[in-house]
Amino acid sequence: MISLSQLKVPKGSTRGRKRVGRGQGSGWGKTAGRGGKGQKARTGNMHFEGFEGGQMPLQRRMPKFGFVNFFRREFAEVNVGALEAHFEAGALVDAEALRKAGLVKNLRDGLKVLGGGELKKALTVKAHRASEAAKQAIEKAGGTLELIADKVLKVPSRGEGVRARIIKDRATRKAAKAKQ
Repeated sequence: MISLSQLKVPKGSTRGRKRVGRGQGSGWGKTAGRGGKGQKARTGNMHFEGFEGGQMPLQRRMPKFGFVNFFRREFAEVNVGALEAHFEAGALVDAEALRKAGLVKNLRDGLKVLGGGELKKALTVKAHRASEAAKQAIEKAGGTLELIADKVLKVPSRGEGVRARIIKDRATRKAAKAKQ
């Protein structure tokens, strides 16, 4: 039986690299198999994937995939196991308390409580969202979960672009800040 250490390349299956442009005697001298003049005879030509001779390449003609949802909201997430480790029984757990405890750095668009880990202390949790497992864990431990209402996102009406709405919102925020 042959083992991997005994494998050999069949005789004559590998050849040396053809060294072009090494004189007339080689058979591949002078133009080195590129013919005479022209675009294809020059160096640095057609060396990239998808080159189609100057025609608009297929990868540029095809529609691009992917979509960035402007209305997507990202929530800062925290597991109930982390609440168990960082808070005393009967404590109020909200965004500010989580920030002080070092569990949340950036609140983003709100706070979501997830059901990872165990919770044995009764806590009052204020969050924008919570998973079903987190709700059950908090209630099972004797605590309460208060859901904060999400801010309503205004969908742009026909003819009102998203960019125009952003500029308008920015102006209203600046005006509100100036009043204070």
